[in-house]
Amino acid sequence: PDEVNNPLYVDRQKRTAWMDQNGIQVHLLSMSGRMPWWQVSPQDGAELAQIINDEAIAWHNADPNRYFGAAELPIRDPQLALKELNRVAGEPGIRAVHVPNSIEGQDYLFEPAFEPVFARIEELGYPLTFHPLDGEPNMYGGKDRLGGKWGLSNPVGFPAEHSTTAAKFIVSGTLDKFPRLEVVLPHAGGSFPFIAGRLDRAVKNRRPPLPHTMREYVRRFHYDTLAFWPEALKYVIDVVGSDRVVLGTDIYYAMDEEH
Repeated sequence: PDEVNNPLYVDRQKRTAWMDQNGIQVHLLSMSGRMPWWQVSPQDGAELAQIINDEAIAWHNADPNRYFGAAELPIRDPQLALKELNRVAGEPGIRAVHVPNSIEGQDYLFEPAFEPVFARIEELGYPLTFHPLDGEPNMYGGKDRLGGKWGLSNPVGFPAEHSTTAAKFIVSGTLDKFPRLEVVLPHAGGSFPFIAGRLDRAVKNRRPPLPHTMREYVRRFHYDTLAFWPEALKYVIDVVGSDRVVLGTDIYYAMDEEH
């Protein structure tokens, strides 16, 4: 479908009809890679986040059994992100938090200023999930490496982003600092389940050693089912356990699952 003018983006009734036609019972509303945070000031981002989150709440209130919202946070400013999180905490239908993996190549998630946001998400018990940002400044490896003529930013760059995010959650100590933080990795964890063994080998001689085994860290994440090939999904399940895999789809986007 036309990913710019698709009426499913804005028309709740048409989206509900599409869900009925495709056997989808529940839709968690979150933003695509077009999240605006890298294009606007922190103050404008905070205003946009309020508009977006209020709209998700409105959709839930209009159809409470079908639509839920993931709180979008204006991550340019951790204090404004925390303020928006506190504003929507406990609001009807808000069931998760959604943020970009990185912004313009910056690992903002693992900077000390973001720790209070993690602490509050953990306290609220909301799952935390991600999507890479679109736009040339955010392309994993740079636009010349994967973008442009190659067209590999989505199929190669996005999985690499998730793998990098997962690995840094481990080696930064973030998972140990926030032991009740629930982290959901989209796109079946990207490439992370496939390189976790290599990461395990790389940190064997780390001093001080990591507090837990890599097998334990791997199971700290949830993974969705967007792996495309049944063999790939089976591998993820074999590595992390079926209890850590959640059913998910890339709803009516070009990269959506066909079955």
